[in-house]
Amino acid sequence: MEKDAKIYVAGHRGMVGSAICRALNNAGYHHIMQRTRQELDLICQQEVEAFFKEEKPTYVFLAAARVGGILANSTHPADFIYQNLMIQNNVIHCAYTSGVKKLVFLGSSCIYPRNCSQPMKEEYLLTDTLETTNEAYAVAKIAGIKMCQTYFQQHQANFVSVMPTNLFGPNDNFDLESSHVLPALIRKFHEGKSQWQASAKKNTQPVPVRIWGTGKPLREFLHVDDMADACLFVMNHVHAPDLYGQGVTHLNVGSGKDISIAALADAIKEIVGFKGAIAYDTDKPDGTPRKLLDVSRLTKLGWQPKIDLKEGIAATYEWYLQQAVSA
Repeated sequence: MEKDAKIYVAGHRGMVGSAICRALNNAGYHHIMQRTRQELDLICQQEVEAFFKEEKPTYVFLAAARVGGILANSTHPADFIYQNLMIQNNVIHCAYTSGVKKLVFLGSSCIYPRNCSQPMKEEYLLTDTLETTNEAYAVAKIAGIKMCQTYFQQHQANFVSVMPTNLFGPNDNFDLESSHVLPALIRKFHEGKSQWQASAKKNTQPVPVRIWGTGKPLREFLHVDDMADACLFVMNHVHAPDLYGQGVTHLNVGSGKDISIAALADAIKEIVGFKGAIAYDTDKPDGTPRKLLDVSRLTKLGWQPKIDLKEGIAATYEWYLQQAVSA
């Protein structure tokens, strides 16, 4: 990317989009185009067409999406598939019609089959059935991957897709009704810590922190600043002919390491300073048994994550505390 290029970050207020903006600024890119949902509704085709026609960005990071954890996906599947499909269709198509030089589309590791071989390679896409608890979201993201691929095949558009593992960091969603597991655990342990301290003062039995499932599933996590760094790397060094010419539809982005939910909970419990007990609600679903990405394609190209998991969790907890103070 040229330093003076017009770069549109769709979803700049979200966790990933805001991290991409930080990374761009730190790398010396300052012509960053941002629009709030009130200024530009990406679900509305007419608004998106007018934006691209008028502003003509040169590069696009498509990080806007309707996201959430198991509960949100299970409760609102129609919202997840409709909103994500509309956002992707509008932005990708208008990027093509307006002559965008390159687009990077962000998906999710939930695109892979529920019982996928581990670690999950890019070529395992569409080889088996999806996890039912997030199927609607996964189908939408798979459609986005295929849209980028076919726009290259038919129109030679330089559009590529990256599939991140579970992300966390500043600007994450800590709402217990819609958040992913790591930020949800941070909030649960923080609130549990306050309740535990109150119980200790009153000499009453403290309430344990309750966690969905058995704690056995394995998950991979990546700090969002590492993800943003990977997005800039792909934008600058990975192009559609190289990717699709090798028969690959997208690139995995992750740490290459996984951890059980129970071990993650223990780590967050220690970082937060919660002294009480953990209770696992085994009547609730675990979701996919294991989700670990094979990130060898991207690492062979020269990219590596830099932020340690516990270091990243501690920094995220500090950010969460700062937001609680300023709220």
